[in-house]
Amino acid sequence: MGREKSRAVMGQFSGGCYWSFAILVLLGRQVPATLARGPRGEALQHGQSGTLPQFLEEPVDAYIVKNNPIKLRCQARPALQIFFKCNGDWVHQSQHSSQEHTDAGTGLKIREVMINVSRQQVEDFHGPEDYWCLCVAWSHLGTSKSRKATVRIAYLRKNFEQDPQGTEVPLNGMIVLHCRPPEGVPVAEVEWLKNDEPLSLDGVIVTRGDHSLIISEARLSDSGNYTCVSSNIVAKRRSATAAVVVYVDGSWGEWSVWSACSSDCERQRSRECTAPEPKHGGRLCDGVALATDNCTGGLCTQSVENSSDVALYSGLAAGVVTVVLLIIAVTLYRRSQSEYGVDVIDSSALTGGFQSFSFKTSRQANPLLINSSLQPDLTVSRTYTSPMCFQDSIDKELMAERSLLDPLPDLKVKGLAERAEYHVMSHPQTFPRGLAPDYRGVSVGTTLGRKSKNLFTPQVSLPPSRPLHRATAVFGHAGGRLVVPNTGISLLVPHGGIAEDTTWEMYMIINQQDSSTVSEDEPEIFLSPAVTYGPPGLDLSCPIAMTIAHCAEVASDNWTIRLKRQMQDNKWEEVMSVDEESTSCYCLLEAQRCHVLLEHPGSYALVGEPLNQEAGKRLRLAVFGSTDPSNSLGFTLRVYCVDDTPHAFQEVAVGERSRGGRLLEEPKMMLFRGNTFSLQVSIQDIPQLLWSIKPFTTCQEFSFFQVWASNQHPLQCAFSLERYSHSLSQLSCKISVRQVKGEEQILQVYTSVVEKEKGVVPFFTQSDCTISSQTGSRAFKIPLSIRQRISATFDTANAKGKDWQLLAQKLHIDRNLCYFACQESPSSIILSLWEAQHQDLADLDSLASALEEISKIQSSRIAILDCSREEQDSEFTSLG
Repeated sequence: MGREKSRAVMGQFSGGCYWSFAILVLLGRQVPATLARGPRGEALQHGQSGTLPQFLEEPVDAYIVKNNPIKLRCQARPALQIFFKCNGDWVHQSQHSSQEHTDAGTGLKIREVMINVSRQQVEDFHGPEDYWCLCVAWSHLGTSKSRKATVRIAYLRKNFEQDPQGTEVPLNGMIVLHCRPPEGVPVAEVEWLKNDEPLSLDGVIVTRGDHSLIISEARLSDSGNYTCVSSNIVAKRRSATAAVVVYVDGSWGEWSVWSACSSDCERQRSRECTAPEPKHGGRLCDGVALATDNCTGGLCTQSVENSSDVALYSGLAAGVVTVVLLIIAVTLYRRSQSEYGVDVIDSSALTGGFQSFSFKTSRQANPLLINSSLQPDLTVSRTYTSPMCFQDSIDKELMAERSLLDPLPDLKVKGLAERAEYHVMSHPQTFPRGLAPDYRGVSVGTTLGRKSKNLFTPQVSLPPSRPLHRATAVFGHAGGRLVVPNTGISLLVPHGGIAEDTTWEMYMIINQQDSSTVSEDEPEIFLSPAVTYGPPGLDLSCPIAMTIAHCAEVASDNWTIRLKRQMQDNKWEEVMSVDEESTSCYCLLEAQRCHVLLEHPGSYALVGEPLNQEAGKRLRLAVFGSTDPSNSLGFTLRVYCVDDTPHAFQEVAVGERSRGGRLLEEPKMMLFRGNTFSLQVSIQDIPQLLWSIKPFTTCQEFSFFQVWASNQHPLQCAFSLERYSHSLSQLSCKISVRQVKGEEQILQVYTSVVEKEKGVVPFFTQSDCTISSQTGSRAFKIPLSIRQRISATFDTANAKGKDWQLLAQKLHIDRNLCYFACQESPSSIILSLWEAQHQDLADLDSLASALEEISKIQSSRIAILDCSREEQDSEFTSLG
């Protein structure tokens, strides 16, 4: 009898319903009485028979924000039960929350089920796809499945992949601002702000699918500060602000009619630069505004006849005035010669002339500028196509050594290297709050030219107290780091590189000899200082990592950059090209530094061969000032153009510190192209009624080869000014530095010349700028125990794919892997390279992120292998 009843029950649940019944039993649920009563009872309870569950609400994709769990919901009718299934596994009954009510319209039972999904559950899941869930509903007839809903952890990175860049365009030109928002889940939405207000889009201003902002025809009103804002459900990020300037170049209108002839038999006409008037820093009109011409054809005869007596007396008066002016001029000239010394102006400068020209003004929202409230803030960079002034000589004081001023009481020396501090003069209301944070890494240049003769040869007067660019320390088995302070040069000795119970006194020296070009036959120039490390007999079991700052523009493929080593005959031999594969050396080239793995002591340097005229190197420009000790009314401005490396700028810093120089404007970077055109430095906008300048020195010039090959000696020019009164305490002017047919930078000077208003600003602000060595664990970011565990894990390849190549890939070391393959412990060498890259950072975020990604990859691979079991067996054995 019992066997027949069992068969009857099983007969009621043929097909899918039988499995529904079995699953309910496995889940430990009590079988509803309606199931035992048969289809008639079910029909009465849930409506007509033959109806599969229909979903009224299905789970939707969700994102976990921070640590807040999310709820997934399912609602179906008619439904005996609803259960969730996540990532192929059934969710236990105890984790479900359900409720049931009757549809008033149909009388059918509606069941609703909810589950919570936590952040920990999603993080613990490592599969080939995102975390997912669906729900399965049962009725007396069968089952129905809902859609899959994915659950992801929401985030938004901090840094934009591409920030918009400031630009300046002519009126009616096109403005394109690119923006690539930070990586995020869900994908971030982007909006644009102008002057911190939402930007309204019209027919002229549009955005593209890649979030770029395009203004097809720029208007004057389009000038402003633009910001790209990215946001999702987690956070909102703002990009760097891009200053956009729409300018108008000036143009002449028509000449006026000629004036009547004067008593001097001359006539004049004028014109104005108003068609249009220059705006927002546009160029002024070229040429003169007033023209004078001699009257011809008897136009002034009648006037002369009618005023013969007046002309006679006027002529006599003019003669007297001319003689007096001549005497005064000769007297002033002789006096100026006695003050300035021997005239050093080359005679060839007097045979030329000056063209009328104008420069664009600087527009920086910087407290060092004359008017920091000018909007928008932008450092001007313009391209010119013709020279603006002829070559001129420099003041003789640049040719000779100047007596050094006594050290000021507020200048301090700490540690093994001098901490440079500068007296910065500025208006009391515009005193700078500080300098850019990367000034310890200020980059400087390469070589001083020998291939052309010039009207003047700028020279640098360095004090006898010039610092020794040398660092020494004793290292043992624990390794350490050796740094030449404030030069961008460092050396990393890995742990275990030196044998136990052995010590070496190691050193690094920045060579001071002239190394302007690599050889007379090759077009190569030095892009970094020449650095020697030793001692020569140094015996290490693994490579050292040396970091060298360089000044090349490496963003484009305009250079062939090589690492070279100096031989005993002082010739330079190529070690490797940074783009080639090598098993003897490794070079990792970054925008401003190069990290080199070396095994043999010696002298090394980075050299570059330009492939075209677009090859460029970075220059650092700075202007210093000081009073003239021999003239109480005098003030001297000194402008330096040096390669953009910390070592080169250190030379300037130490020299100016010793002579009492004051930094008058924040140093700026300029790109100097290899197009054979010279560099011109000129002073502009001097208050004519308040200050005078030594004649023939308003525009000075460096030849192309002087700048292109200026490796060891900073290029310097000076402007000698004199105020007309002791009561005058302020000086405002502009220094323009421009390459003919190239870029231009404006250095804005607005400063006090009164000694009591001087301030002291430390130039190198990093706390470790005077530390030359660290030994043992203090020198490394990665603790030794963790480093050893990482090396042991990745040095040997295994079935899970954990090997050093994967580690290198995740640390973005993806070239010349054959070098690491030849090492005894590739992972240790990779970590040494990482240490060299991140020596200025105090955290291990990038390494931790890389290891986390590797861990997820391994878990995914394991999950894929484990999923080879039969799906049906997996479902039933995981229930409960």
